[in-house]
Amino acid sequence: MEHKDCILIVDDEPEIRRLLVDYLARNGFEAVAARDGREMWLMLQQHAVDLLVLDLMLPDADGLTLCRDLRAKSSLPVIMLTARGEETDRIIGIEMGADDYLVKPFNPRELLARIKSILRRTRALPPNLKPEPVRCLGFAGWCLDTAERLLTAPDGVATPLSGGEYRLLRILLDHPNRVLHRDQLTELIHGHEAEAYDRAIDVQVSRLRQRLRDDSREPQLIKTVRGEGYVLTSSVSALPTCR
Repeated sequence: MEHKDCILIVDDEPEIRRLLVDYLARNGFEAVAARDGREMWLMLQQHAVDLLVLDLMLPDADGLTLCRDLRAKSSLPVIMLTARGEETDRIIGIEMGADDYLVKPFNPRELLARIKSILRRTRALPPNLKPEPVRCLGFAGWCLDTAERLLTAPDGVATPLSGGEYRLLRILLDHPNRVLHRDQLTELIHGHEAEAYDRAIDVQVSRLRQRLRDDSREPQLIKTVRGEGYVLTSSVSALPTCR
């Protein structure tokens, strides 16, 4: 039997849940729904979910908190839904680990296109990376497990990365000690949707610095080159294991 990607819709509006579940099912997906955060966690245990569509405003917990809590334990792709379209909300959503952000009301076809795009990106290497047989990449005492997308600190603590964090780190590791322009990074990470992300690359660099315990005021690992972009100031080597 052909595998169908499973999409979990978390929204407290019954009509939106029904509409999206039916629409995604007609377009080749398995779609399930939850009305609040409690049901979301239950559905994640019961189903092998491939992508989460998460409303910002829920009755028992806000979507930003749920996204942050999910990101602490999983790299599952997340699309945030909200009735508010302010840039600040979008940036906060990305800071919490969301991969994309869609403002209500929206056309289901747009959500479908974004779901397909994110699933393609999360399952493929960034466009400038060749297939790499090395599973573990070491740099400055850190290690990235490219199969499990786990970042292991020098003290042995392992943390899963979001899709955007992983792609950004892979690009930096592929070009150590080389300045990468913001536009280059944005295009490689977000592809043709780049224009919708404005400051997203700066937010993702900031989040990655936090993961790497790199002081944003005086970063030593991912440095800012004023007027140009960012550079990873470390050599990179293949390792047999991250543990």
